[in-house]
Amino acid sequence: MRTYFIELSYLLASILFILGLKGMSHPETAKRGMHLAEFGMLMAIIGTLMHHEIITFTWIITGLVIGSLVGLAMGLWVPMTAMPQRTALSHAFGAFAAALVGISEFYKDGGHLDRITMGALGFEVMLGALTTTGSLLAFAKLQGLVRGTPVTYKGQNVFNMVLLTVTIGIFLYLIVMPGSMPLFFTMVGLAFIFGLLLVMPIGSADMPVVMSLLNSYAGLASAATGFVLNNKVLIIAGTLDGFSGFILSILMCRAMNRSMTNVLFGAFGSASPSAAIGGAQEGSMREVSLEDVATQLAYANKVVFVPGYGLATAQAQHAVRELADILEKRGVTVKYGIHPVAGRMPGHMNVLLAEANVPYSSLYELEQINPEFPTTDVAVVVGANDVVNPDARENPSSPIAGMPILDVDRSKSVIVLKRGQGKGFSGLENPLFFKPVTGMLYGDAKDTLTRLVQAVQHA
Repeated sequence: MRTYFIELSYLLASILFILGLKGMSHPETAKRGMHLAEFGMLMAIIGTLMHHEIITFTWIITGLVIGSLVGLAMGLWVPMTAMPQRTALSHAFGAFAAALVGISEFYKDGGHLDRITMGALGFEVMLGALTTTGSLLAFAKLQGLVRGTPVTYKGQNVFNMVLLTVTIGIFLYLIVMPGSMPLFFTMVGLAFIFGLLLVMPIGSADMPVVMSLLNSYAGLASAATGFVLNNKVLIIAGTLDGFSGFILSILMCRAMNRSMTNVLFGAFGSASPSAAIGGAQEGSMREVSLEDVATQLAYANKVVFVPGYGLATAQAQHAVRELADILEKRGVTVKYGIHPVAGRMPGHMNVLLAEANVPYSSLYELEQINPEFPTTDVAVVVGANDVVNPDARENPSSPIAGMPILDVDRSKSVIVLKRGQGKGFSGLENPLFFKPVTGMLYGDAKDTLTRLVQAVQHA
């Protein structure tokens, strides 16, 4: 009876995971999808707790309590603007758990493992270890604990490939000749090191791809754990997570018109000055006053807001929504142009604007909004840089040449909200800031937008 209940709970959990993932494909069904996935995880946990192999629940209950408290704290206190960092930590926790399970199984059985089990276990530990340290470094970059620009050195890619080859070589040897404890832990140590070296040369501008790729690694490590433990629901959930994350990584690369190898090994963000400046040497940045911008917005027919990572760092999503509401009351048509890689994780801008209760019907993807810019009176760029850089369209020598961008420079007027004259995470100068149609409004985005609300009301 217990076995039937376990299998039934796993079957139900698997179905709910699939339905939850399907729900996440559209913002209007995402919340329901999350609830389905949550209930699926609850069923998976209940089923696992029914296993007869469990001798005592002491450590299990301890883990449940500690994990629940940590999860509750993260859910309550981590702001939506810090979602990329929180997600990176979640990847690290999940991957480390998978690695620990594999290490425990190897330590328990050692040389008595068959080759298939050893293959799954080695893959689990190797992928889990490198994902752990890679995710922790991604968290540190996103949090600003270490610099976000790529860290490179001579012969870096060659060294990384040699290290990976040695790690995989030990992994293959262990499949043929399992049981060597020193070799096994050498492989684990090298995998931890490789995870750091893998993310080190990747700049913050490429974090959306890195986040989805690390998610894929963590999922595949979990699937391998399922093979080792003969746990069907873990295999299904890990495979869903792994392959969906990998597909998303490919889509992110396409959105930037770059290959996966270029993202992982290209050290984007450390381009030479000659390549980065491009057409930005012509003209000068034109600073505008808050009163002039308020007048422009108040008497415009159509305004398009283009959010970027600066919106997240300033926590300005609510201020944007408030300004949009004021404009709509004056009869202004307001829309939001969303680039697929804006921010530091996939869907970052959608998440922040949803928190501010911006209607999904007002959000427009790149292909939808670009034809509307020529008829837009004012495009307001809030903390975006590369996704609105016309060099991607006009300068073949630019590192982002060919990347699909939001064509804000084709609007009648462009207002850019920035803290200062910096180049952003990618290190590339943006010719948009020097165009005659562009006005620069410097200052903290949240404070500036709040003051714009008041100014528009009195315009």
